[in-house]
Amino acid sequence: MKLATRIALSVTVIVPLLVLGAGLLVLGLVSRDLHHQQDTRLQDLAAAALPDVRTLLAAELRGRPKVEQNQHRRVLDAVLDAGILVRSADGTDVLAGGPQPADPAKLPGPDTGGPVTVRAKGHAWRVLTVPVTGAAPGTLWLFAPASATDPQLTAVRGRVLLVALLSAPVSGLLAYALAGRATASVRRLSRRAAALDPGAGAAAFPTAPVNIAEVDELSAAIGQLLARYEEQAARTTQALDTARSFSSAASHELRTPLMSMRTDLDVLAAHPDLSPAERAEVVKDLQSDHARLLELLTALQMLARGDLVEVSAFAPLDLAELVDTAVGEITRRHPEARVGTALPPELLVFGWDAGLMILLANLLGNAVVHGHLPGEPPGISVRLRAEGPYAVLTVDDEGPGIPPEERESVFRRFHHRPGSPGSGLGLTLVAQQAALHGGTVTIEAVPGGTGARIEVRLPLPATDDAPAPPPLPTRRDWISRG
Repeated sequence: MKLATRIALSVTVIVPLLVLGAGLLVLGLVSRDLHHQQDTRLQDLAAAALPDVRTLLAAELRGRPKVEQNQHRRVLDAVLDAGILVRSADGTDVLAGGPQPADPAKLPGPDTGGPVTVRAKGHAWRVLTVPVTGAAPGTLWLFAPASATDPQLTAVRGRVLLVALLSAPVSGLLAYALAGRATASVRRLSRRAAALDPGAGAAAFPTAPVNIAEVDELSAAIGQLLARYEEQAARTTQALDTARSFSSAASHELRTPLMSMRTDLDVLAAHPDLSPAERAEVVKDLQSDHARLLELLTALQMLARGDLVEVSAFAPLDLAELVDTAVGEITRRHPEARVGTALPPELLVFGWDAGLMILLANLLGNAVVHGHLPGEPPGISVRLRAEGPYAVLTVDDEGPGIPPEERESVFRRFHHRPGSPGSGLGLTLVAQQAALHGGTVTIEAVPGGTGARIEVRLPLPATDDAPAPPPLPTRRDWISRG
């Protein structure tokens, strides 16, 4: 059922009910007003007849028949169409005329305070009781049939029913026309959404306002849904590309160590009589290839994690504490290395905990492995400071340095210097994590020395109260980037 039809049917039912409800209220108000008018009429009649009633009671008390008869007529002329009953103090009915209840026992006493309704033998009466004081006391009752107001109430009731009957079809047709016009924009929006190609994305669904709040909100919600769908589709495509690149890179880079391991295993299998020295050399090659294999797989895994990380993984972190932890780990793994540090007590950044540890581990590991001259122990210097809106981390080594023409290429995937024992992904991971955190990484010579200085700059939060993560790079394809 269409929305316009539903609205029309609802209005067709509700409007007559509202009219009937309002009619009942009006009927009650009219009935109260008519009773009030009737009561006022009785009180006016009582005020007009009361002097004659006193005269009548006095004549009755003194035994004046002629005067009494004349007074009878005057009282009856005064009350006109109302019923009247005059009773003396001893209970004798002095005057009775006009319509009145057939059961005198139900007459109200003089202390009612105003007209009341009395019912007797299926009829209802409005009765006003007036005590008569003076030399000849008694009681005056005036009566008016309660049904006297019925014609007016019947007329009001009939008009209410007529309006209710007429309002049902009229309101239904008007509601259908108005609802159809109001939902036209919704139907147009529905046709646009049905004809939309999901592959076209949010750009193919313009959200020009139509000045109807609900329709504009629905259109904006569809646009946002398409934008999120487009974003998720792009992230899914990127994840698939990352998985393909991971498998391709792994199969390509693992071929050499696996073939080398296969050769060593064939040698051990084919020559069981190898001397202990030769066997130890083959086993050492196997261990070296295994370590290289494990390092390569670990680096590829970390590179893939960085390409797929979401902004929800970022949080406020103390970079000084992370650097101190990474320095402690590198000295534990390389006790021969000389590591100097200059760190502030605290330096907050908004970052990915695991990603920053990957950056620090590879940055310090690269400095320890390559940052020394032949025959000398590694020596590195780690410094962290705040410089304007950035946290600046510098790592100096005492190695041969990196020529200027190679300072860009060392960040490429699987870049190896001659004789390098690493996987060729260490500085690639550093560059990836610096970019994910909205920072940069550069290489230059150590001032006054022969080593290399690698400097990482990460943005500091604008405020400490509500730090926000930096926007993630649009292009995240480090695992497949050449």
